[in-house]
Amino acid sequence: MGEQQLDQVTSDELVRVPVSEFRRVLGAKLPAAQTAAVFAALARINVLYMIARAWSGHIGTSFSSLDIMSWLFLNELRDLDRGPEACDIFFSSKGHDAPALYAVLIGLGLLPEDKVDALRRLHGLPGHPHVETPYIQANTGSLGMGVSKAKGMAMANRLAGRPRRIFALTGDGELQEGQFWESLASAARDRLGEIVVVIDHNKIQSDTWVAQVSDLGDLEAKLRAFGWHVARCDGHDMSALQAAFRSLDRISDRPKAIVADTVKGKGVSFMEGSALKEGELYAYHSGAPTEDEYARGSQELVARAAQLFRDAGLGALATVAGQRPARREPRVTENLIAAYRDALLHQGDRHPRLVVLDADLVKDCGLVPFAQKYPERFIECGIAEQDMVSMACGMARRGALPVAHSFACFLAARPNEQIYNQCSEGSKVIYVGSLAGLLPGGPGHSHQSVRDIAALASVPHLLMAEPCLEAEVHALVEYFVHTAGESAYLRLVSVKWPVPFCYPAGQPVRPGRGWVVGDGEDLVVFGYGPWLLSNAWQAAEELKQATGATTRLVNLPWLNRLDPGWLADTIGRRRAVVTLDNHYVRGGQGEMIAAALAELALDPPVSVTRVGVTELPECGTNDEVLAHHGLDIASLARAFRGAVERRPRPGVSQLV
Repeated sequence: MGEQQLDQVTSDELVRVPVSEFRRVLGAKLPAAQTAAVFAALARINVLYMIARAWSGHIGTSFSSLDIMSWLFLNELRDLDRGPEACDIFFSSKGHDAPALYAVLIGLGLLPEDKVDALRRLHGLPGHPHVETPYIQANTGSLGMGVSKAKGMAMANRLAGRPRRIFALTGDGELQEGQFWESLASAARDRLGEIVVVIDHNKIQSDTWVAQVSDLGDLEAKLRAFGWHVARCDGHDMSALQAAFRSLDRISDRPKAIVADTVKGKGVSFMEGSALKEGELYAYHSGAPTEDEYARGSQELVARAAQLFRDAGLGALATVAGQRPARREPRVTENLIAAYRDALLHQGDRHPRLVVLDADLVKDCGLVPFAQKYPERFIECGIAEQDMVSMACGMARRGALPVAHSFACFLAARPNEQIYNQCSEGSKVIYVGSLAGLLPGGPGHSHQSVRDIAALASVPHLLMAEPCLEAEVHALVEYFVHTAGESAYLRLVSVKWPVPFCYPAGQPVRPGRGWVVGDGEDLVVFGYGPWLLSNAWQAAEELKQATGATTRLVNLPWLNRLDPGWLADTIGRRRAVVTLDNHYVRGGQGEMIAAALAELALDPPVSVTRVGVTELPECGTNDEVLAHHGLDIASLARAFRGAVERRPRPGVSQLV
């Protein structure tokens, strides 16, 4: 992080349960319900440990689903000892509950015990499920895919003559996605009785009550109307879970569903959703507990587990001390989400027909102040991106200015056809995709939006930009709201980052043109966004110190527009160009720049080096992920040096 001042965040002591204690529970001759209850209590301790140690994760949904997962793995899934390819199938469609699944697998010895320290680390356990991990049967992604995947697995198993039951876990907020309902009817038509869907009905989506966003109504009646057999139970009562699953044994001619009533954050009193006051947002959907929250929560969990251990006749519960890794955080950072929050509120004050739409990410997208100040102009659409965009489309046709929000990975992909349709009507909608790009690395590739530029760049009448500084956020929002005559996509990096340069005073916003961040004569580097340009700045300094070569570093915020004349002037006599993408190289901004340079046919020609993501993004800490993908300072410095060494020489023939 260069010369930025850092604050030391001290580590603190954590506690976990060793696998040997899980073995004691499994080896004791206890009733099935008691065994599962004690096992789940131990696993809860380890879930909190894993998330605290990783400094991120999803506590609420892990705790609400943990009893269900414990019962399934201990009592329903057959042939686990034969390996993941030969046993019954379980996967979570919602995916946020990955820490719970990992804790269960580690407790059963199906994953190595040292993986308890590897949550959200490079080559460890991804923040959301990925099939590279043993016993993970499906990747998560945009929600609503679970039943469809289960149907495909069932059909393939039938073709291969493999009789396997398939258990898919979904969330209740997830049921707002249309694909869930699309998937039900054919499962009943084809009599896929090997499928059991368990709905973790904790009543809270990310941080708001499901009933306040899109009330599910009589969920059991709806499922039965599609031809499914339905049971319902308390998802934290092992005896009730046992009875519910046994009631399904006689049903073989249709798919089955269990609506498991649960509590988000179950097990830690102050994390439980039932403790929310009216109007409050749920605070423990994502993120890590503070030191104080961890200490209090862990104390509750250990006391409960120790009591269950004693009641089972197993004596004292042994625990293992661990250490939370220290973090060093910069004191001064650019916070683009906070800047966008302020810019949006400012525009709301000035533009009475500006309407904000959200897809269940009101906190993450910085929308809380706007929702509080202008509730009549804020619409929570829930986990239903296609519905949100088409609603915005209708609003725009009737004179409103809709601003639609989600994470970039979902906003660019799930409603892609709806965005294209809206732009084809010539109306104006502003789309804001946050959590854009490779970082943060902890959530894993399902949330690392490195294909959204390619997904949207060809949409006509859609202007796309990514700011690198808070001041640039304000400038772009101002331009999109008041000047742009077409729809726009604002791509926002959500991680806070120290940036060693400032936005030029009076810098005009001109689509297709950027501005020089730092000047030099040997190399031109084009990039965008805070951490990418900050790393490039530091890499250019390292190049200068090592070789004497100097770099013209250019911020080009525009992702699908480029002014050829400006490009030629910006390059000037320099013949080495590097393009940087917080995105896949294919389909990124660098591809646009390289194509434009080919069309310019400069003489002598320009050598272009494109740097960006070239493979499925890895999960890990931000530093680990940047180094793995060659986007850290050291890797960029090497790329810059190579570009300078390869630059064309006057009078020497070069292939571009």
